[in-house]
Formats: sequence, structure tokens, C-alpha cells
Amino acid sequence: MEFVNHGTIADMEDRIVSAIKTCYDPEIPVDIYELGLIYKVEVKPDNSVYMEMTLTSPSCPAAGTLPGDVEGSVKSVEGVTDAIVDVVFEPTWEKSMMSEIAMLELGFM
Repeated sequence: MEFVNHGTIADMEDRIVSAIKTCYDPEIPVDIYELGLIYKVEVKPDNSVYMEMTLTSPSCPAAGTLPGDVEGSVKSVEGVTDAIVDVVFEPTWEKSMMSEIAMLELGFM
């Protein structure tokens, strides 16, 4: 995941990641950050946050709700003025994008 910081308070990044980690694909018991579904988080000078995320597949049943859940979680972070999620499918998500935590939790290690 690429994290772009434009002079914002450093711990805001940690709070944003913590907020993202509260979001789960309903079919997988690991948060979307550890799954590797977040490709980019950019904190803009006005403290709005732009994110690029993907889904485990284009036909994911959570496609209609998950991006909104992420936006809402990040908007709740103190200091964040707005949050926008752009769903992308390049690069295509694959298991190797998961963290070790996710792989352990899902039995891949």
C-alpha cells in the first residue's frame, strides 16, 4: 500500500489505518487492510483523505457497501475533513497481497 503524506500530523496516519482496520469483508474474518485491499491512502493539505481500494473479486457481494463503510470509518477520525474511496481493479488482488497476520488467520501459513 502506498501512503502519501502532505505535511499532515504523523499520528493521523495511524488513526486512519486503525479506522480502516475496523472494516471487514463480511465473508472473510480478517480486516480489509490486512487483506491488502487498500492500495493507496493520500492525506491532502485540507486533511481530506483519498483512498484507492480493491475487492477480492469484481463480483464481491460487499461491493455495494464496503467502500462506503471505509469512507465512513475514515471520516470519523479526528482531524479528517472528508474521505473518498475509489474502487480500482488494477492491479488485480491476489493472496500474496495479504499481510502475514491475514495469512496466519486464514490458515495460509
